[in-house]
Formats: sequence, structure tokens, C-alpha cells
Amino acid sequence: MNTAVAPKVQVPDVAGQITYAMRSMGVAPIPRNYELFYEAYIGSNPALTRELAALGAHATQAELDALGAQYFNTSPGQVFDDAHTRISGELDGLLRILRQEQSSLESYTRLLGETHKRITSKSNASVELIENAIELLSRATGDTMAHGERTVEDVVQRSQEMDQVRKELDEYKRIANTDSLTRLSNRRAFDDRLAAVFNNPGMRPVTALLLADIDNFKKINDTYGHPVGDKILATVASVIRSNVRRDVFVARAGGEEFALIIEGNTAEEVTAIAERIRRTLETTPFKNSRTRVNYGPITVSIGICMASNAEDAGELYSKTDIALYGAKNAGRNCIVLYQDGMQKDFSKSWLIYKA
Repeated sequence: MNTAVAPKVQVPDVAGQITYAMRSMGVAPIPRNYELFYEAYIGSNPALTRELAALGAHATQAELDALGAQYFNTSPGQVFDDAHTRISGELDGLLRILRQEQSSLESYTRLLGETHKRITSKSNASVELIENAIELLSRATGDTMAHGERTVEDVVQRSQEMDQVRKELDEYKRIANTDSLTRLSNRRAFDDRLAAVFNNPGMRPVTALLLADIDNFKKINDTYGHPVGDKILATVASVIRSNVRRDVFVARAGGEEFALIIEGNTAEEVTAIAERIRRTLETTPFKNSRTRVNYGPITVSIGICMASNAEDAGELYSKTDIALYGAKNAGRNCIVLYQDGMQKDFSKSWLIYKA
């Protein structure tokens, strides 16, 4: 394991860098523009990154909106506004139904009371009066029961419609949190999941963050082109996913970097999992089935840090990144587990990380 000494690394201020880039390009700091720049910055969609860069330093809002419409099918705000409107409408309908039911029951209760008074009155004890009262009660009871059945049907229908809205929102959230190229979770989902690691202090000693970065990926893109690079990314994602348990969280953290959050394992066990991933990728053929061009071997460098070595999500990511840099600096295609005192060696070119 490489433990070069250097000044302590700081957690990158992603939001600040994105805001600075937007300001430099004269882009309005509104939510839809921030989302566009965020996706381009983390590199989850290389085509979006390239097209945004191609707009240059004087992109118009119309050009940005057109790009957003191309890569984001529906704006998050619009989806939730529509869902809010639909649910509000269903709730208003339910309230009207329940008020009508309450009014119907109150009328029936009054009828019962008045009929009881008439039947029990000594001055109105004729058989004809009792028969009329029974007929009236029977008819009213039947009407009330029928009304109640319709109420139940209406409530069930509206409940089903609201459940459908919930399912649509769940599906939208799934799509919004999925990387379109690899079908893994994206950076947005990863940030949320990483923060949740620290909600359960008791699990921290057996929870690890693993970062895997494809070696020499820039060279692959430059040599064979981005379409080939995209296929390799998708294949690497598939290999990683197939070599871990279903409950392991796997995400494309950005560009050619993948993140795994592994719970319930010791550092030794996590290292063994990482070694299985590394070895499988190293021996997986990456060939064009038509042209027989061999793009491999494809290898990854892996950094690991246990959650017990960090105070929060930012520190956990930073220390795992330090371990990953150590793996790159040690010659790539290897695994480094973070140890206290490890720091990045900034005397060496950071290009080693991307070369």
C-alpha cells in the first residue's frame, strides 16, 4: 500500500465549482440550469458534457433549455407539480364524498329519532301508524345502505387513483436516480445513500465505501472513440454488479468511476470482494464481435475506506478517494485500503488519475 506524505486533501466543493462555471459562462443560476451543469460536471452522460461544452461561453437560455429537454424528459418540478395537483383533486373529492356521507347519516339518525318518538307515543299507538313507520324505516334504511355502498366504491376508486400517482412518482424517482448508460444508480442517488450511512452509528465498523476507477480510460476513448468507451463502461458496470450481493449499493459516481457501499462486512471481507471484482475484470475479454478488435485488457484501480474511519459522508468519500489515488500511484490494477495517515502526494501529477 502506498502512503506518500502530503498536505491533507480537502473535500471538493462540487456546488461551488458548478456555480463558478455557470457564472463564468454568464448562465443564470436557476435550478434547471444547475441540474444541467451538475449532470455535465459529474460526467454521468458524456454526450451531454460534450454538447454543453460545445455551446461555448455565451450559451443562450433557449439553447440550454433545448439541451435540457433533450436529455431530461420531464423537469422534476413539473412532475411533482402535476402529482400535487392530481392528489389535491382526489383529496378534495374524498372530502366531498365523506361530507355527503356524514349528511346522509345525520338525516337517517334524525329520522330514527322522530319515528321512535311517534311509535312510543301513547296517543299514536295505532297499528296503521306502526306499519307506516316500519315501511318508512325500511325504505330509509335501504337508501342509506345503498348510499353507503356507493360511498365505499367512490372512496376505493379515489384511493386507487392516488396509489397510481404514488407509483408514478416512485417510477420517476427510480428513473431520475438511474444512470442511463450503465443502468446503475447515478451520482444523485449515490450522494443520498452515502449520507444515510451515518444514520446508524452501530453499522459503521462493518460498512465500507469502495471506489473503482477504470485504468487508462482516456486512452481508450482517444484510441477507439466514445461509442466504444460507452460500451466498455456498460460492460464494466455489469461485471461489478454481477460480482456483489444484490443488497450492495452500486452506482456510477461519474465518468469512469464506480462506487459501492457494502454493509455487513469487515475490512478483510470487503477487500476480498474488491479483489474478486478486480480479477474478474482483468480476465474479461473486451472484443468487438464483428471486427475482432481487442480493446482489452480492461483493469480497475480500487480504493476502500471503512465508515468507522470517517466522521461524515464527505470525509468518507475523501479518504476512499485518497486510497484510490494510492492504487493509481502504485501502478494501477490493484487495491488499497485506507489507513490512518494516508494522504495524496500532490508532488505527482494528478493526470496519473486520468491517464
